[in-house]
Amino acid sequence: MAIEIKAPTFPESVQEGTLATWHKNVGDSVTRDELLVDIETDKVVLEVVAPANGILTEVLKAEGDLIESNEIIARIEEGAAAAAGTATPAAKQEEADIQVAESLVNPAAKKLADERNIDLAQITGTGKGGRITKEDVVNFTPAPAAPAASAPTATAVPAELMEGGERVERRVAMSRMRSRIAERLLDVTQNTASLTTFNEVDMSALMGLRKQYQDEFTKTHNGQRLGFMGFFVKAAVESLKRFPLVNASIDGTDIVYHGFQDIGVAVSTDRGLVVPVLRNAENMSIATVESSIGEYAGKARDGKLSIEEMTGGTFTITNGGVYGSLLSTPIINPPQSAILGMHTIQKRPVAVNGQVEIRPMMYLALSYDHRLIDGKEAVQFLVTIKQLIEDPAKILLEI
Repeated sequence: MAIEIKAPTFPESVQEGTLATWHKNVGDSVTRDELLVDIETDKVVLEVVAPANGILTEVLKAEGDLIESNEIIARIEEGAAAAAGTATPAAKQEEADIQVAESLVNPAAKKLADERNIDLAQITGTGKGGRITKEDVVNFTPAPAAPAASAPTATAVPAELMEGGERVERRVAMSRMRSRIAERLLDVTQNTASLTTFNEVDMSALMGLRKQYQDEFTKTHNGQRLGFMGFFVKAAVESLKRFPLVNASIDGTDIVYHGFQDIGVAVSTDRGLVVPVLRNAENMSIATVESSIGEYAGKARDGKLSIEEMTGGTFTITNGGVYGSLLSTPIINPPQSAILGMHTIQKRPVAVNGQVEIRPMMYLALSYDHRLIDGKEAVQFLVTIKQLIEDPAKILLEI
C-alpha cells in the first residue's frame, strides 16, 4: 500500500520551508522512524521520518524546493522489500561495506563530490553522527600540495581557486535561516530607535563563590556544573521586576507589559544564531537554569530545537565573551525591547578603596529601544545587574 509522506504542520509564524537534504533515494529501503528528509525553516530544521517499513518509490520535491505545511513530498510502498540479488557472499559483503561507508554520506553530498572529483575520505562530516552533508562538500577546501624543495617560497593558493591563473569566485545560496536572520537584523536597524549603554562588573565575588561551591554544587545536582549564566539570568529576572518597562514590548500604539520573565539565551550553531527561551525564569533555580541552558545548547547543536522552544521571550541575554569579545553592541531581538550582552572576563587594574588592584572585569552592554525605554531607566537597569553580580548574595535573597 502506498503511503504519502507529507511535510510537518508548520506553526502560524512559519509560512513555508525549504527542502534541505534527502537522506534516501528512490528505490531505497526504509524502516519505520528512519530519517528521510530535512526541511529547513527560518527558525529550525525539521526532520521527516518514515511512518512505516517499505521502499521509497517516488520523490515529488527536490532539494532546494519550497515546501508548504502538510505538502506531499514523497511516497513509500509499505511492506515492500528490496529485490534480492544473486551476488556471491564475498560480493554481498563488499556491498555491505560500501553501504556502511555511504550511510554517513548524504546522497546530495555524494553527487556533488563526484562532480567535483573530491575524495569524501578527506571531508569531516558535521551532520548528525558525523554524516557528510552537501554543505560540507561545498565548503571543503583541499589542502594545497607541498611545494618542491627547489621551488621558491610563496603563499599557497587553494587548487580550486586557480583556473588558468585567473581569480575566481564561489557563489553559494544563503540558507533559509541565514536569510531570515539577515532580514530580522535589517528590520531592527530600520524600525527601532536602538541605543546601547555600557558598564563594567567586577567578577571577583562571583568567581570566588563559584570556585568555593563548584564541587558541592556538581555533586548535589547530578553532575551539573555551575556557570555564570545562571547568575546573570537570575540577576536579569530581578532587574526586570524592578524595571518592568524593560520587560515590555510595543504592539502598534500599545505598550504590552509582561507579568512574567521569559528569558531568551542566544546560542550559536553552524546554521546561525538561535535563541531558545527559558519560560518563567522567575520560578527557576540557578541549577535549573544551568541544566536547561545545557539541554538547549545540545539540542541546538543537533538541530533538535523545536519552534515552540524558540518562540516568544520578553528579554534576551547573549554572551560574546565565550568567543573572546571584549566589547560589542548586541542587536535587539524583536518584539522585545532590550538585550543584555556579556563579554570576556579580563584582568584589569581598577581603583578599590583608593588602591589600585588587579580584578577580573567584564564589560556589559544593554541595547534598548529608545521609543519605549528612556536612557535613565536603561542605565539604572544595567547598574542593578552590576550590583547583583558583584554581590551575588542579593540574587538569592532577592534584595
